[in-house]
Amino acid sequence: MSSTAKSPIHHPEVASMRVTYDQHHLADNEVQTCPFAQFEEWFGDAKRDPSGIPEPNAMNLSTASRAGRPSSRMVLLKDYDDEGFVFYTNYESRKARELAENPFAALTFWWGQRCVRIEGRVEKTTTEESDAYYASRPLGSRLGAWASPQSTVLDGGRPQLENMEVEVKTRFEGKEDIPRPPFWGGFRVIPDRIEFWAGRPSRLHDRIVYSRPEPKSPWAVSRLAP
Repeated sequence: MSSTAKSPIHHPEVASMRVTYDQHHLADNEVQTCPFAQFEEWFGDAKRDPSGIPEPNAMNLSTASRAGRPSSRMVLLKDYDDEGFVFYTNYESRKARELAENPFAALTFWWGQRCVRIEGRVEKTTTEESDAYYASRPLGSRLGAWASPQSTVLDGGRPQLENMEVEVKTRFEGKEDIPRPPFWGGFRVIPDRIEFWAGRPSRLHDRIVYSRPEPKSPWAVSRLAP
C-alpha cells in the first residue's frame, strides 16, 4: 500500500506567493550621508510613483507596554524634519498609554519594493505644533477628535458613537474656531536608527542602516546582509 505523507505546509498557495524585486537598488555611491536626506528622496519617489501608492505617508507604528507586550497599527505621517517624524492621536488611546509607560517606538513605511524602518525615543510635540495641525484639519476630523473616546469599549455599539458625534456637532454648531481637545495632540519619533531596504533579485536585497547613540551624535552608516 502506498500512502501520501501529509505536508506540514497548511496553505501551499500562500507559501508559493512571491514577487521578483527588480525595480530599485541602493548602491554604495547612491547612499546619502544623512538619513533624513535619504528619506526625503525616497518619500518623494513614493509620492510620484506611477503605480499610484495610495497613501505614501501611511506607516505602521509599533509600541510596547511597560511589560514589553507589543502592539501595532497604521497611522499617518503628518510632518518630519531633522528632529524626527510626527503623527497625531488621542492621548488617551492605547498607543499613547503605552508610550507613556515605554517612550520608544518603531515606524515602518512600505512602498512596493522599498521599505524604511525607523526606531527611536518618542516625545510629545509642542502645544503650538499640535494646535497648528489641528486647525488645519477638515471640520469633520476636528469634531471627530472630540467625539471619539479612542480605544474604549462602546457598549452601545455604533449607535453610541454616532450619538456622541451628534452631541459634539450640537455643542459646536455654527463655530469654525473649534479648540483642540486637551486629550489630543502629536508625538515625534526621534530616531536613533533608520534602515532603508530596497528589494533585489534572488532575495539579495540592499539594506543600509544609519545609527547613532545619542540624538545629536553623528550618524554611522552600514550595509547589512539581507
